[in-house]
Amino acid sequence: MAMKFEKKTDGQFLLDVTGYVCPHPQIYTKKAIEKIGTGDVIEVVFDNPSSSESIAAMCDQIGNEVVEKKKEGGKFIWKIKKS
Repeated sequence: MAMKFEKKTDGQFLLDVTGYVCPHPQIYTKKAIEKIGTGDVIEVVFDNPSSSESIAAMCDQIGNEVVEKKKEGGKFIWKIKKS
């Protein structure tokens, strides 16, 4: 269980926090968003259902947009655009 943050292509990033429980997915998501540029998109993969509420609230508070939400198997896959 290791957090993974990587650049996929220009303006596209991946953060995998599968296996972590609250508040870690939210904290790692916030830190990763701080590292990317305005307009960049980060794909966040997590498997803790309660993290969806805290990540959504954080995005609303900061002003970042969740542009896509998917669920595959037991994993949530969200794409967040930094504003």
